[in-house]
Amino acid sequence: MPKLACVAGEPSGDLLAAPVLSALNQIPDMSGLEVYGIGGPRMQAEGMRSDWPMETLSVRGYVEAIKQLPAILKLRKELIQNLLNEGRPDVYLGIDAPDFNLGVELELRKAGIPTLHFVSPSIWAWRAGRIKKISQAVERMLCIFPFETEIYDKAGVASTYVGHPLASEIPLEPNIQQAREKISHYLKLQKSSLEGLVIAVLPGSRRSEIELIAPVFFETIQLLTERLKGQKLHFLIPVATPRLREPLEQLLLKTKNTTPDVQIHLLDGMADEVLEASDVVLIASGTATLQAALWKKPMVISYKVPWLTAQIMKRQGYLPYVGLPNILCGEFVVPELLQDDATPEKLASALQEWLEHPVKVAELKGRFKQMHETLRRPTGLLVAQAVAQTIANNRNKQVSA
Repeated sequence: MPKLACVAGEPSGDLLAAPVLSALNQIPDMSGLEVYGIGGPRMQAEGMRSDWPMETLSVRGYVEAIKQLPAILKLRKELIQNLLNEGRPDVYLGIDAPDFNLGVELELRKAGIPTLHFVSPSIWAWRAGRIKKISQAVERMLCIFPFETEIYDKAGVASTYVGHPLASEIPLEPNIQQAREKISHYLKLQKSSLEGLVIAVLPGSRRSEIELIAPVFFETIQLLTERLKGQKLHFLIPVATPRLREPLEQLLLKTKNTTPDVQIHLLDGMADEVLEASDVVLIASGTATLQAALWKKPMVISYKVPWLTAQIMKRQGYLPYVGLPNILCGEFVVPELLQDDATPEKLASALQEWLEHPVKVAELKGRFKQMHETLRRPTGLLVAQAVAQTIANNRNKQVSA
């Protein structure tokens, strides 16, 4: 029975890996494939056995990671020992989470276990020095952005462009009315109740993000409601995980006490529906910004991290932008208001700028459609084929030996 060990470190990795496992289930040679390691609910729904909690790895930034470091190191040590002994796989697939996965991949590859890595670290944006470690740890890099393969070719690392799975899942043309009706049904509202302006607010998927940026986002909601009095506004906030509902509900209650008429709805999950239904998006930097771009939405990207984390990242980065839509377009097509610039006044003004300039919005949608078509590949199948081929090659080597 073939064996695949894989690790996804956060919800976005779980989202990326689930279609891969689904595609593997359709490959005849992979019949009976055993999949285990660390994954989230989507991967588990495709038959994976998660032996450790994914939440242990779901941290962002240096300062936050230091606090969680003992637990992360303990988990990695246990995982490596398991995979080198009784749980030895035919291939290891690391899904994103490079700070964790590259260390695992390095040890496994030394022991003769083939290693694939799905989602290149952002060496094109910062910490370019990691390419050396990648070349030692990873047998083949599976790239989700087309420009990445050239970087790996120059470094002598095998790579394959597989596209981004979100580009295949999200339709080229959003259906705003249908999305609004679905949300209205979920919220038990009348179908007409989401008429007017719908503003999606995505403050992140981690507790640390909610603590740092969500209060500013709620103040922005309050300010925008005051500025656009007379207009019907609806603010939709998808709650990424159940653990984040309580802090968001506390912020909602505080906002309602100050601005009773504000229309804010918290939805469990439903990020895609919220984005599809929206006119404009206020969003924390991360994978969700690409989701918003694929839904062809004008957005304002924002982010806050602790001061020390910001200083370290600033010194190691060399791109002028952090948002994926800007990185992929090679210019500031949407505004980024980070750290000290992330004020309610600036965020509200940037959102108003989109609302007041429909021609600019139409141009942006055209750019995002081109991006969507470039990223649209059968990603899950291409990654699954790379896994299946690596398993077949490894087994042939063992037979030859």
